[in-house]
Amino acid sequence: MTGKVTQLSIHEKLTRLASNLWWSWDPDATEVFRLIDPEKWEEVHHNPVRLLAGFSPDRLEERAREAVLHTRIHWAYRRFLDYLERKQTWGSTHAAILGQAPVAYFSAEFGLHESLPIYSGGLGVLAGDHLKSASDLGLPLIGVGLFYHEGYFTQAIDSSGWQRESYPPLDSNLLPLKEATNASGRIVISVETRSGSIFARVLHLAVGRIQLYLLDTNIPENNEEDRHLTARLYGGDHRTRIRQELLLGVGGVRALKALGILPNVIHMNEGHSAFAPLEVIRQRMHEDGLPFDRALRDTASRCVFTTHTPVPAGHDRFDQGLIEHHLGPLADSLGLNLHGIMGLGRVDPQNGGEMFCMTVLALKLCRIANGVSSLHGVVSREMWAGLWPWRSVEEVPIGHITNGVHVPTWLAAQMRVLYDRVLPERWHERSGQADVWSQFESVTPGELWEVHSTLKMRLINYARRQAVEQAIRRNEDSSVIRDMEHLFDPQALTIGFARRFAPYKRAELILKDLDFLARLITDSDRPLQFIFAGKAHPADDRGKQILQQIFRLTRQEPFRGRVLILENYSIDMGRYLVQGVDVWLNNPRRPLEASGTSGQKVVLNGGLNCSILDGWWAEAYDGKNGFAIGTGRTHANQDIQDARDGEDLYRVLTEQVIPVFYDRDRDDLPQEWIAKMKRAIRTLGWRFNADRMVMDYARQSYVPAAGGLSCSIVSMP
Repeated sequence: MTGKVTQLSIHEKLTRLASNLWWSWDPDATEVFRLIDPEKWEEVHHNPVRLLAGFSPDRLEERAREAVLHTRIHWAYRRFLDYLERKQTWGSTHAAILGQAPVAYFSAEFGLHESLPIYSGGLGVLAGDHLKSASDLGLPLIGVGLFYHEGYFTQAIDSSGWQRESYPPLDSNLLPLKEATNASGRIVISVETRSGSIFARVLHLAVGRIQLYLLDTNIPENNEEDRHLTARLYGGDHRTRIRQELLLGVGGVRALKALGILPNVIHMNEGHSAFAPLEVIRQRMHEDGLPFDRALRDTASRCVFTTHTPVPAGHDRFDQGLIEHHLGPLADSLGLNLHGIMGLGRVDPQNGGEMFCMTVLALKLCRIANGVSSLHGVVSREMWAGLWPWRSVEEVPIGHITNGVHVPTWLAAQMRVLYDRVLPERWHERSGQADVWSQFESVTPGELWEVHSTLKMRLINYARRQAVEQAIRRNEDSSVIRDMEHLFDPQALTIGFARRFAPYKRAELILKDLDFLARLITDSDRPLQFIFAGKAHPADDRGKQILQQIFRLTRQEPFRGRVLILENYSIDMGRYLVQGVDVWLNNPRRPLEASGTSGQKVVLNGGLNCSILDGWWAEAYDGKNGFAIGTGRTHANQDIQDARDGEDLYRVLTEQVIPVFYDRDRDDLPQEWIAKMKRAIRTLGWRFNADRMVMDYARQSYVPAAGGLSCSIVSMP
């Protein structure tokens, strides 16, 4: 290996590193790219392909010499090769059955890095973390998704506080993508509809050991409408949505076949990809001569479905006309008439007025299904109990695997140094195991607080820069811009709220009593300050109004300079926030938060959660590792529930959060607060961890499905 490593030029090594997203979760490799040109690194949004495009091989060699980077580049490249070539992994030991026929993981979005903005929020970031942990564990898995050449929208907030959307195009030539090929050359798949075929090329993206394939319709074979079919994530009307989902599911399976990949297991991450098993059934009927019912049973036994949505309106539904037009040719191949294909997507197949639901289809075409937290499993069993009318709700075969986050992606470099010192050697390779974290209690309080304070100051400096840039874009007065340069007090209790601006997430709950909030914020001895961030869906005017309400508050006294809303929330901004806040605020209407993962990222970096007992926090909070808003009780009247939760939020802030944060010893250390930080990391770091999550999927879902055992499995909590 040594000869192979040293024979390559600096340009070749960096190009190979840039072509695989492994670099994005290796802090040393990331730092190498930054040091080549720190200013340019920020300009290109941390995209090493774009960075290297500005350097000739000779100039890159010269720059590496100037910055004394040769040794670091050689070392990063050597570790990259070692990572890829390692044979003995968790996956090879515990999921060897998948070695020759992997899991095919379908998702409408993948949030892997800010330089590839084909994600909108939690679902995509969860999918990205799933791939990264599968890679780290050496689990045989293939990702399948869509390439959105305009991505999700870029958010700007105008001077009135209203969200404005724009869609700058992505240049695939400046991303670590390449066209997938087979023995016949370039791969182009097609999916038939009643009015003609949709064509897509297949793009390849390397994510560590994992191969991700993205379908792109922006090719000459399509008409103008279909060239824009994959332009935007979650854009367009129901017709656009069903065509995207037809391409993802049916087209995705066909792309795998063209690549020579025969998956052992189909994992549908949310209902967007629920058409995939139908194409597998069609292939089994055509190639193996099976009747439809037998092909369905065999296919369903190897399908896994994860539902993420506890809100009934969040499940995609289509009318009969859209289904007949888009699924008609596939239904013909399956030997199904319109009534038969519609019945697969209806809770009651005989109800001619019921719309076709993608979640219903997914549940009917799999034998292992799960929610994404314990509470979400309960909600999902109640929501879909009608599919199993002969069972009690408790016996509905929907279990749960609680979400987790990819530690190397979200852990601050400064915290990693601390982890490396107190946790066992190579701890990051076993981060999903509880015993690995037990030694974290040995961290001295002063050391942990110093690292946290450094990260907090980093966040404040970032927030100031962003606020200034946004104020300049809005042509605000120079006095406002000067204020932005100095906003926030590094010593004040800093609370972060960053997530999608959906009404049920209640970003405005803290604003229920502005007079009371003003007294908290302006307390000279124990002040608070808030940072908000998040996007509202382009069609969600109520979400935009909530965002506008918070923006306008930031322009009023006494909230000016103490409350800030940052625009264009992204993975990059998310890292600063989860790594630097003192408290992460989460107050959805229970039980509408399926899981939530942002608070899990905060835990890793020493922040504390203050949350409604919903999603993951309902099973994480133990009374000593953070703060709970309320007791988990819900009221049938939404207005009463909101009022009660608002009162509970103010109560926990005034009676617990603020006193504990400001209770200092003679060294100015909040000892009780630091004890909560240490307990949170020790007790939650391994549990709400993507390695643990992917291992759970392997043990409970993938291996049983691959062995054809899932017909007899009812995955219950």
